Amino acid sequence: MGRLAGHADFVRPLPNFFFPKALAVVAAMVAFGTGAQAQQAKGSAEHIKTVTSAVDEAAIRANAATSKDWPTIGLDYAETRFSKLDQINTNNVKKLGLVWSYNLDSSRGVEATPLVVDGIMYVTGPWSVVHAIDARTGKKLWTFDPAPPREGGYEGCCDVVNRGVALYKGKVFVGAFDGRLIALDATTGQKVWEKDTVIDHSHSYTITGAPRVAKGKVIIGNGGAEYGVRGYVTAYDAETGNQAWRWFTVPGDPSKPYEDESMAAAAKTWDPAGKYWVNGGGGTPWDTITYDPDLSTVYIGTGNGAPWNRNVRSPAGGDNLYLASIVALDADTGNYKWHYQETPGDSWDYTSTQPMILADIAIDGTPRKVILHAPKNGFFFVIDRTNGKFISAKNFVDVNWATGYDANGRPIEVPEARSPDKPFDTIPGPYGAHNWHPMSFNPMTGLVYLPAQNVPLNLTGDPKWTHNGNKPGDPMGNMGWNLGFAVNATPPKSLPFGRLIAWDPAKQKEVWRQEYVSPWNGGTLTTAGNLVFQGTADGRFIAYNATTGEKLWESPTGTGVVAAASTYLIDGKQYVSVAVGWGGVYGLMLRATELNSPGTVYTFAVDGKAELPTFTKYQTEGLLAGVKYNPADVGPGTLLYTSNCAFCHGVPGVDKGGNIRNLGYVSKETIENLKDVLFNGPFKSQGMPDFTGKLKDEDVPKLIAFIQGVADSIRPKPASGSETKK
Repeated sequence: MGRLAGHADFVRPLPNFFFPKALAVVAAMVAFGTGAQAQQAKGSAEHIKTVTSAVDEAAIRANAATSKDWPTIGLDYAETRFSKLDQINTNNVKKLGLVWSYNLDSSRGVEATPLVVDGIMYVTGPWSVVHAIDARTGKKLWTFDPAPPREGGYEGCCDVVNRGVALYKGKVFVGAFDGRLIALDATTGQKVWEKDTVIDHSHSYTITGAPRVAKGKVIIGNGGAEYGVRGYVTAYDAETGNQAWRWFTVPGDPSKPYEDESMAAAAKTWDPAGKYWVNGGGGTPWDTITYDPDLSTVYIGTGNGAPWNRNVRSPAGGDNLYLASIVALDADTGNYKWHYQETPGDSWDYTSTQPMILADIAIDGTPRKVILHAPKNGFFFVIDRTNGKFISAKNFVDVNWATGYDANGRPIEVPEARSPDKPFDTIPGPYGAHNWHPMSFNPMTGLVYLPAQNVPLNLTGDPKWTHNGNKPGDPMGNMGWNLGFAVNATPPKSLPFGRLIAWDPAKQKEVWRQEYVSPWNGGTLTTAGNLVFQGTADGRFIAYNATTGEKLWESPTGTGVVAAASTYLIDGKQYVSVAVGWGGVYGLMLRATELNSPGTVYTFAVDGKAELPTFTKYQTEGLLAGVKYNPADVGPGTLLYTSNCAFCHGVPGVDKGGNIRNLGYVSKETIENLKDVLFNGPFKSQGMPDFTGKLKDEDVPKLIAFIQGVADSIRPKPASGSETKK
């Protein structure tokens, strides 16, 4: 089994030239500790200012030696999510109890990992709302709502989520859903500066990822590839907000000068006959950004193509750089260093935006500086992070689009996967074998703890696709989606699943697994106490033995868990916190629990005695019945529903509904008055679009016919007699 050969954040002998930096690290540790705080009341404004102002690069690196605090989204710059704390361990984890819970006052997806510095916690909820919490008491210090327009929720493919904040030199940095990057005073929550990161407001750009800070620069990427945008990542000066650099992930209009040599090189891998620049090309780096201070390198994972279907995006083929790639950039300048493309010519929404981990491990007895990565496409990659060279790839779930990777690091594709016009049940589906849910790496076991899944979806290429064509039946086409595929009514043959996999990256093999009742389970945290913590879609927070996979403890959470936990010390005692709130693209329309409690932060410790909050049961009205409709409208209504409603509300009566109600289980009065809901309706403040100008009055009866018609079609038939005619 592979072991760390000397992780970058571990203590090791230092050369003489390093001692000035070492002194700075010691000073930062003092600031993180008690010396500067001795006369300050914990949780006071003075205390918060002192401890948050001390968070800089030296302090984050120093904290990695102890894991006393959780100062950055992945705990350390390597984003291992491995805590060296061991007060909570396999012997006493069964004694964990709740210390406090905090209501995020939200009903949509919660995807953030709480940051904690000396008992001061920062976490985000839906709509990019920032919460500062006194982790000693669970009481609110302040909240900040960037107030993105709520009726614009449809401009993000995958729920109005936010994956957390960055903390640096007394400022909290958050990306707002509508594309702004905002710096807040960590003590007061007051806005210090704000920058609009969006280059073109005629396109649906969003931010859902957590910023990272490297070399005094706040780095953020955008989402929106489904809507037809051009991806890029931008760095801003942490003090002033001035733009420091920007790097595009795909080339632009070839009739115009390319921004740099990397874009000119990329353009050679695209077919201009597809006019890819009209639809943007995609490649949005919407999540993972990782920084190696020793190499002064920022690594980003890039997104899918826009549209998904390469046959219409780039008809002559081509790798379409830099889609679905890991790209290394110079942290000072943003200049391209190297790339490794995990899915050349992506055609299946196989993003590489999933969290990556930097580690030093032994490969065949030789120490290597590597990136560990498990993107959507179902293969676990080990890549040399100094030069981007491929080391190995092995599928961690069943896949059918490729049989493996060759010695040069290229996939051996199955031809049927790229059929221009035949249905194909791609495994894994577009939800990915692993999505944004963070994995963790424990150097003591040598294992990565990986949330894995399959969500089946059957697609057929659409050779007649045009940018923003919005033909009736285009999946979410009236909401701005551009896929180049039709979603088939034929049920996929593959089966859905969710599991936790303990994976040995050196040997590229599974060591143990836990099976779950549903896909879309939470991210993982691992500790020196030989533990793995993970929340589940069916509403549990669980601790496992990191070596064997034995379940040791669990607590109910009142709703599904998708985020990853953090752990830290307060006044010498270890705590574990997890932010809970069901959602994300899968959680919009599906769920695995009958509980629907609000977003909540739970904090646990050994011998915690607090009571869990009261849980809320998911409310439905029963299967919709009695709405009058014309059966001839069901067919046209099907196409309208697919283009406007399907990926939020699911199939009426068939899907269960997630954090958005399934329309087969709402009241009869709601559907009978659907016009009042669609046009300038009552749910705009919850993220529903105003369909004024998007739909016509004559479309409403057709949608009603589809909704009630599908509900009727699945209703159990009476033993005798006939159904009521409409």
